[in-house]
Amino acid sequence: MDILILAVVIAVVAVVAIGGLVVTGVRKKKTPRLDRSAPPPTITPPPTEPQVGEEAGPPRAEERRTIEEVELPRPPVGATDAEAAAPPAPPQPEAPGIEVPAPTAGRLVRLRERLSRSQNTLGRGLLTLLSRDHLDEDTWEEIEDTLLTADVGVAPTQELVERLRERVRVLGTRSPAELRALLREELLALIGTDLDRTVHTEGGVSSEGVVRPGVVLVVGVNGTGKTTTTGKLARVLVADGRSVVLGAADTFRAAAADQLQTWGERVGARTVRGPEGGDPASVAFDAVKEGIGESADVVLIDTAGRLHTKTGLMDELGKVKRVVEKHGPVDEVLLVLDATTGQNGLIQARVFAEVVDITGIVLTKLDGTAKGGIVIAVQRELNVPVKLVGLGEGADDLAPFEPEAFVDALIGD
Repeated sequence: MDILILAVVIAVVAVVAIGGLVVTGVRKKKTPRLDRSAPPPTITPPPTEPQVGEEAGPPRAEERRTIEEVELPRPPVGATDAEAAAPPAPPQPEAPGIEVPAPTAGRLVRLRERLSRSQNTLGRGLLTLLSRDHLDEDTWEEIEDTLLTADVGVAPTQELVERLRERVRVLGTRSPAELRALLREELLALIGTDLDRTVHTEGGVSSEGVVRPGVVLVVGVNGTGKTTTTGKLARVLVADGRSVVLGAADTFRAAAADQLQTWGERVGARTVRGPEGGDPASVAFDAVKEGIGESADVVLIDTAGRLHTKTGLMDELGKVKRVVEKHGPVDEVLLVLDATTGQNGLIQARVFAEVVDITGIVLTKLDGTAKGGIVIAVQRELNVPVKLVGLGEGADDLAPFEPEAFVDALIGD
């Protein structure tokens, strides 16, 4: 029995020993050999305690206060609780200052300078032709073509050529100074120096004894610069010391009312406007009413740019004038024409003259064309004087029309 127990113990010990040898052999196979030629591995030290900046260190002893000891900012004296609790209002942008328009006198100087640069086809072309040694029929035909190209019109051209031929024949010698004086005299005769070119803005007193301002209607087709001309005319009147109210009766284009209001704000003129697509006659009526209430000197009414081929729209323009006349007579009706449109401008002028009584003409874009003869043609067509001319895109590029300055600019010194 003892021998049997001893044998079992020896067997168990043998099994444990054999198992250990097997495990040791397996571990030796899985462990790779160490490459002694490779550099020793870099050992990264564990991260240190994170710090704040280079000067971080232990907190410094400082005085601490409780929330009860902290004083809150005090509201301004007299402010209410709601005002004290409200956040401060952001700073408001400063309103643009009112501009001081340029005086009228300086604009006439610019008129002559600009016309002398751009309108040389009519005046200088005629002087060149008249200075030829022999004025044969071909030369006179060239003179006629020059006048027609400058939009003088057929009838005024024939009249001018006949008078020039007669005077040159009688004059005999033709020095440059004599030719210039001759041409200047004939052009002034065609344009007219005795016409009333004043823009009437005097106003008057109604039958009830109410003082009313002068009323000016500005009419014309789209694209002629009608709204811009109205704004520039306001600057001319303000420069002359007149107070102005603007009526934005072009209710079919919201941009037109915005544009006119901008012009008015620049010179301190109030603008009366209505809803987009509203009744233009109602806006015009309210504008005159506002002018009476404010004791303004002048009311300028910008009408819609009527297409002269649409009878209904033209009839509505007549309605605007009739409604405005309930306050009193209209003092001035200015027709704005684009000087570059030539004979098409004459067609527009005829149609507008049938609807409203045109009292004056404003020619825009006169500085950018050599067709200065439109001044002669449109006056002959309507028997109405040109009163104002637009010289360019600047705010003060609107000037009274003076025949002498215009002709001198055309033919040069």
